[in-house]
Amino acid sequence: MKVFLLKDVEQVGLKGEILNVSTGFGMNFLLPHNMAVKITKNNEEYYQKKAKSFDNRKEIIATETSMLAEKIKGITLTIKHKTHDEGKLYSSVSPSEIADAVAEKGIKISKSQVEFAKSIKQTGDYEVTIKLSSRLKPRIKVHVVSE
Repeated sequence: MKVFLLKDVEQVGLKGEILNVSTGFGMNFLLPHNMAVKITKNNEEYYQKKAKSFDNRKEIIATETSMLAEKIKGITLTIKHKTHDEGKLYSSVSPSEIADAVAEKGIKISKSQVEFAKSIKQTGDYEVTIKLSSRLKPRIKVHVVSE
């Protein structure tokens, strides 16, 4: 089944791409969730033209995003939290705290872009992933210290 993606779909493709997907996946997931449009003989030419215009935009966005990824890679954050006697935190570090700390460095990201391998519940050094796109996921260093 040939589809035109209306949204970025994790591990499938990016918005504006024309892909061949299995019929079940297309009919049961992509189409009902308004993530794609089925390509037929009647609308194929229209979506081919639309896909070409998305290619130009994707190149511009990719360069901007890769530049942002390079800025993010070099960041080291220090976050202060109240702790118990043994270095355990009263509350774990939240994605919004990381997003706010990155914003203080002049880079705006949303809390939904912050991904933890596991929750941060103790003082120490951690690596946190910032998901800029399905392919660009730079990591930052987070140093959690007692207040």
